[in-house]
Amino acid sequence: MNRRAALAGVLALTTGLTLAGCSTDSAPELKVVDAFMPQPVSDMAAGFLVVQNSGGTDDRLTSVTSPLSDDVTIHETKNQKMREVSSFEVPAGGELDLERGGNHIMFMKLKQKPKQGEKVSVELHFEKADPITVDLPVKETTHNPKKQ
Repeated sequence: MNRRAALAGVLALTTGLTLAGCSTDSAPELKVVDAFMPQPVSDMAAGFLVVQNSGGTDDRLTSVTSPLSDDVTIHETKNQKMREVSSFEVPAGGELDLERGGNHIMFMKLKQKPKQGEKVSVELHFEKADPITVDLPVKETTHNPKKQ
């Protein structure tokens, strides 16, 4: 009986370590860079950032929340037309690029207009990874960090 209990313990430990190893290797590993918000000129604003995934599993950005607005959505731009979407893929070993002229975060009915030099807090929600809180520095209205 003692030998059986010891064997069961070893098997449980080995299985646990194996499962932990698999999930750690393949889990999404997300990091946000290049975040900013152009200073809004109306009661709407846009947010831009890059979500990098160095993990081995795809993830999806499913929503964004912020104290700046109760109406924050994610939009794609195709053929110069903008439309709300329910999620964006964050590919394993790749990135989701929310940029001017492309996919982006939309803030409607702003509670206040942030000024250049301030920061706007947002929380990004994902299908698999834990939420990530990011401060978007407010830049001049025409700010575009992409090299032309």
